[in-house]
Amino acid sequence: MKRMPAILAVVIVTIAAFPLAADDAATLYKSKCAMCHGATGAGDTPMGKKLAIKNLGSPDVQKNNDEKLQQVIAKGSGKMPPFGTKLSEAQIKQLVALVRAFAKK
Repeated sequence: MKRMPAILAVVIVTIAAFPLAADDAATLYKSKCAMCHGATGAGDTPMGKKLAIKNLGSPDVQKNNDEKLQQVIAKGSGKMPPFGTKLSEAQIKQLVALVRAFAKK
């Protein structure tokens, strides 16, 4: 029965980590992406307008599967620089989930 508190602790930490992941993704987006893509992903920043960045919530972006979006973030595309050496695979996946949320707004 001594193992029960350890298991309970793992469950509590795991459950508590889910909101942190969302907060981490939002913070990550603000620091790495928002300067071009804007707070809402619409690309409505001066740099986004200059580069004609697509709205991340648009069907044109959302039609891509997660692997393609991960590849674009990691390797870059067009004028978007690659972030694969600056972000972990987990962080890139968090950003893809955030990009998916832009379609729901």
